[in-house]
Amino acid sequence: MPVFTPKQNSYAQYKNNKVMAASGPELTLMLYDGAIKFLNIADYAIEKNDISKAHENIIKTEKIIEYLRNTLDMKYPVAQDFENMYSYIARRLVEANIGKDREIISEINRHMHAIRDNWIEVMKANNVYVKEA
Repeated sequence: MPVFTPKQNSYAQYKNNKVMAASGPELTLMLYDGAIKFLNIADYAIEKNDISKAHENIIKTEKIIEYLRNTLDMKYPVAQDFENMYSYIARRLVEANIGKDREIISEINRHMHAIRDNWIEVMKANNVYVKEA
């Protein structure tokens, strides 16, 4: 079991509290932010030829996309649109991971930014508080 400093423990507790207090839409936004973060790390790792780190972060992104797909409520017609987007992104992530392809990572990152930005607009339109970064 890892040993954490008091500062690390405080940060971990803060992060946990932030997640526990978040609404569904806020959690979705956090997932989009996480996917973007992991894609950025994977891109940098590929650039530095750190294949293991690139693989690890592409897999993290794949898991986020899988989770988002599994939580879609298909009784709403818009869910099929999200399923189509997530399915495409999942396929491209596999291709990016196989080839450690920065162009594909960049493409996926652009898609994730667009999805995230649209999600923020949906949140605002529905009066869900959005903290600007």
